[in-house]
Amino acid sequence: MTRKLLLTGFAIAGLFFTAQAQHSYKFGHVNSTQLLSMMPETKSADSSLQKFGLSLENQLKTMTGEYQNKISDFKSKEASMADPIKDSKLKEISDLEERIQTFQESAQSSMQKKKEELYTPILKKAEEAINAVAKENKYSYIFDTGAGSLLFAQESDDVLPLVKSKLGLK
Repeated sequence: MTRKLLLTGFAIAGLFFTAQAQHSYKFGHVNSTQLLSMMPETKSADSSLQKFGLSLENQLKTMTGEYQNKISDFKSKEASMADPIKDSKLKEISDLEERIQTFQESAQSSMQKKKEELYTPILKKAEEAINAVAKENKYSYIFDTGAGSLLFAQESDDVLPLVKSKLGLK
């Protein structure tokens, strides 16, 4: 009885694996970097991010100019300053250095947040279009050739034209 059950199990497993082997998979690929560069939203986000970065850079230049002026002023008058005034001026310079460093860290964090805020909806839109194309055209897998991590792939369909069409891009 056990032997019969074992043989039946092997027969069922064999049928299952044969059925799986006969299932055909449809593969596609898309270059997400190229796709994103074609989307008008990306150009707008790039421009907004650049303007945001320039405003932060201008603020940093203002702070740096103030810092350089304070150092220059201090050096030119240092010999004639009384010790309490000298200490006060050095403290001002040190405080400004700290403010500049804090601002740089904050600006970097703000740039990252702004980038995520601007690009997340664009990435989501592209992902939704890719998913829709995959479902409509019965793709099992779509690989991203723009990410640079695909080292080898068997021949597959380039779905970029389909995704472009889905997004209304030329």
